[in-house]
Amino acid sequence: MTAPKDFNDRMLSLGLARVSEAAAHASARLIGRGDEKAADQAAVNAMRDQLNMLDIKGVVVIGEGERDEAPMLYIGEEVGTGEGPEVDIALDPLEGTTLTAKDMPNALTVIAMAPRGTLLHAPDVYMEKLAIGPGYPTDVVSLEMTPSERVRALARARGVEDSDITVCILERPRHEDLVAEVRSTGAAIRLITDGDVAGVIHCAEAELTGIDMYMGSGGAPEGVLAASALKCMGGQMWGKLLFRNDDERGRARKAGITDLDRIYARDELVTGDVIFAATGVTNGSIVAGVKREPNYLQTETILMRSKTGSVRRMIYRNPIR
Repeated sequence: MTAPKDFNDRMLSLGLARVSEAAAHASARLIGRGDEKAADQAAVNAMRDQLNMLDIKGVVVIGEGERDEAPMLYIGEEVGTGEGPEVDIALDPLEGTTLTAKDMPNALTVIAMAPRGTLLHAPDVYMEKLAIGPGYPTDVVSLEMTPSERVRALARARGVEDSDITVCILERPRHEDLVAEVRSTGAAIRLITDGDVAGVIHCAEAELTGIDMYMGSGGAPEGVLAASALKCMGGQMWGKLLFRNDDERGRARKAGITDLDRIYARDELVTGDVIFAATGVTNGSIVAGVKREPNYLQTETILMRSKTGSVRRMIYRNPIR
């Protein structure tokens, strides 16, 4: 699909950063307090308020859930002033609610925006994901390969030993066989407890993070957010929806997905230009967390545009009133 000419991503990008920052500020007071729901709700409230200040005709396509499950930022909710470009919005007001509640690393507020109809309306099901950073030949790895084949193929492409590859995997019981197979190659694994959007982003900056590849299953909505980030930073990604029952298949069909076995490449998950913002809530390897000082809060935000490939890191100091 061709992106509409009136998608003013350059002007909207700073507004998107403000949305992300507001959610981080709101959830910061609940870091380490043990209340996941309260932290998430604070982020949701702040993100929605800021979105409604933007001059857009926005529709949430990746959000907090169906309308009967989420009172705000639900899938299909219209946001913005109603003036300006028609856009799709994918968001996770607090990626890492458990991380926030326990004051653990890599909790983020995350949001992406693209022209209407260019973000996959991924249902709330699992997605098998595979991602690598930029600089590799197209399809050097694939979901059709076994995990060990992927490690060997990436090592050959890098010109290194299998043992020089590091793979990021979400630590879940369902991944025990995956972990065992990857380790059988000699590759290293960095297990993460939550936050697979951050896990995928790590691949795009392997020289800084030490992570070469992401594998495993996680939420499909987070897959679209991760693909949005990689489209800006560079890198390859593939995703395949996973269904456990007929109810989940029905969700996919309701979202307009007809080929339930399709493997989506990055540019099929995000078909147009996209802008992406993420703000740190707790300290992490992508951005710093919210820093409290006597008279202000400080946040770090990463703001990206796929059209230009620009990646900005911004420090925002906000006086406490």
